[in-house]
Amino acid sequence: MIIETAKPADLEYLLAARREAAAWLRTLGSDQWSRDYPADKLLATIDAGTVFMLRDGAETAGTITVTSEVEPGLWNDDELAEPSRFVNKLTVSRAYAGRDIGGRLLDWAGERAASEGAKWLRLDAWTTNERLQRYYLDHGFTHVRTVREGGAVNGGPRVSGWLAQRTAAPVDHGFVDRTLHITA
Repeated sequence: MIIETAKPADLEYLLAARREAAAWLRTLGSDQWSRDYPADKLLATIDAGTVFMLRDGAETAGTITVTSEVEPGLWNDDELAEPSRFVNKLTVSRAYAGRDIGGRLLDWAGERAASEGAKWLRLDAWTTNERLQRYYLDHGFTHVRTVREGGAVNGGPRVSGWLAQRTAAPVDHGFVDRTLHITA
């Protein structure tokens, strides 16, 4: 499988993949990703070069966003002073479920983070999705804390405030990396 930087032409796939993931999550009783993600915001992350696509021939197996940008109010100043990369929008096509594609994408993200000089690979997960939290713990992340207040809408409850991190390091993910990135 090949990982490459997303292009604007991938926007419709990315939006559809998120809807597919949201539908699957609903079957598990989760309201995660129940609101459509704004296409213009997603396109901006594609244009910034932070969205990556995992291709299996002509098929897309998954996608991940890795960025140095962080949502305000999650990580404290001491944590933000440490070099970090942040993972979000990790999505695996249901056709590829059960093959640990997500875990391997996290390994790739950790390798990329390390090559860019980051100490940590960090993420925030849906506060009420304990299955997802367990998934990240099982993939080497350590829970830091859960931020419940200060959400984006009127300072209300935060829906994605379960914070976790793991050391950024090279790991054998098995993908052919065709992304361009800066090495430390």
